[in-house]
Amino acid sequence: MKVSVANALGLLALTCATAVAEVKMPAIFGDHMVLQEKQTIPVWGTADPGEKIVIQLNWQRVGITADEKGKWRVDLKPVKANSKPITLMVSGANTLTFTDVLIGDVWLASGQSNMVFGLKQVNDGATAVQQADQPMIRIFTVPRVPAAMPQADIAPTADPMMGKWLVCSPATIAAGSQGFSAVAYFFGREIQTMTGNPIGLISSNVGGTPAQAWLGMEGLEEDKELERYVNEHRALLNRYDAAIKTYPEDLAAYKEKEAEWTRVSKPVNDAALKQWQLDTTAATAAGQPAPPRPKTVSEPRMPDPTGGSGAPTALFNGMIAPLIPYAIKGTIWYQGEANGGRGAEYRVLFPRLIQDWRKRWAEGDFPFLFVQLPNYNQAWGMLREAQLSTLSMPKTGMAVTIDLGTVGNIHPPYKREVAHRLALAAQHVAYDKELVYSGPTYKSMTVKENTIRISFTNVGGGLTLETTPVSGRDITPAPTDELITFQIAGKDKQWHAAQAKIDGEEVVVSSTEVASPVAVRYGWDPPPVCNLYNKEHLPASPFRTDDWQ
Repeated sequence: MKVSVANALGLLALTCATAVAEVKMPAIFGDHMVLQEKQTIPVWGTADPGEKIVIQLNWQRVGITADEKGKWRVDLKPVKANSKPITLMVSGANTLTFTDVLIGDVWLASGQSNMVFGLKQVNDGATAVQQADQPMIRIFTVPRVPAAMPQADIAPTADPMMGKWLVCSPATIAAGSQGFSAVAYFFGREIQTMTGNPIGLISSNVGGTPAQAWLGMEGLEEDKELERYVNEHRALLNRYDAAIKTYPEDLAAYKEKEAEWTRVSKPVNDAALKQWQLDTTAATAAGQPAPPRPKTVSEPRMPDPTGGSGAPTALFNGMIAPLIPYAIKGTIWYQGEANGGRGAEYRVLFPRLIQDWRKRWAEGDFPFLFVQLPNYNQAWGMLREAQLSTLSMPKTGMAVTIDLGTVGNIHPPYKREVAHRLALAAQHVAYDKELVYSGPTYKSMTVKENTIRISFTNVGGGLTLETTPVSGRDITPAPTDELITFQIAGKDKQWHAAQAKIDGEEVVVSSTEVASPVAVRYGWDPPPVCNLYNKEHLPASPFRTDDWQ
């Protein structure tokens, strides 16, 4: 993501305290917004110090005085869901009137490019857009601008489709080059159909970004394992003022390098990557190992006083902090690719992010639902395991998507299915419904002679073999007559392809190459093609029984 000169220099202005002569509120408040039902509703803003503010929502009328810094906040009493539009009025020296306000559930959708992935890009995008006349769904896209320090409001934007609440329609859902987040939209539509209540969707995501960029400084400081990110952010703050001053000169130098890279290096990169994708597809079809990704010349990095969208805390500061404490029902999260090579660290980083957001919102353990990374030509086994282990946290749910990925495209277009599995998890975690919401999950193993028996939770109606529910480019269908992608090893830690069969609610794994097995892996090596499901058509999560590195 590239930051414009205006945005980069504007960050300093956003950070500095300024005198306010009238009542102001963050951009998350606006016409067409959805306020969270059955929870305290925080309403906040700024005014002159000592100014008296009156907030009115339906029958509630609350007065407050701005503090010595001009800040004020009231917490309105919970309100039941209502699809009939109401008005929120905030009065002081001036009056702010927000109309067409609905009461329902507000979901925050965050992560990297697969959450950014717009509705127009999905495999049935044209049809999905045409069917998006959904006035009970309201959408809000946060401008993609990082910040070095926590901001009181989102960055200003000239884009009329960002930074404001919009009524969901074919026109608003398809705005921009990609359209609104497909996963968020499909999820929201399914939840709205299920509850019958209004749904607010806040899309705050940036492609190619690591989890540490979405975590606040206080959260990073909680774990010794994350100390390097703390130090990186402190170093950035030490040079921030100087970087702001030299930004115009640095930007001019960058533009010269960017033009040269575009003219000389980009065409060579594109040709090499295109050939690699063709070779990868051919190798996979032939059952051969995929070739290594070719080395390419990196695009020059645009100067950014904030450190850029990948810097620790940068996206929390610019895109999450301004939303807090706007009341939400929960979060859906699709991220991990940018941390794919650091699965062990992610076991600490990801739970800490969840804990930090919950602490800052002060709503308790609000539901946090996330997508486990799909199959792709990368060694993401450890990362998926870190995601799986996060289910030990309260009020979490995971959508297994191991069967929805593509070998040669890190952005699979099958977002409707991803969102459906998130919605199933939401029904259980957030709405307390009894249903089969997950595929088989590894529980335990038992060694018996030359076999290992694997037992599972979430077996639903029983274990079964299925193949991927989608088809298209780079989709490798699984066989329907045998379980695959199981491996087995003995004490020598040498892995061998295993024979596996379903026996009731267990899977029996063995290999003629391993007389005394001690461990099993499933769906571990890239790109895994998996076919173990429950009879509710939900795939088993990849797993391993060992702890070998």
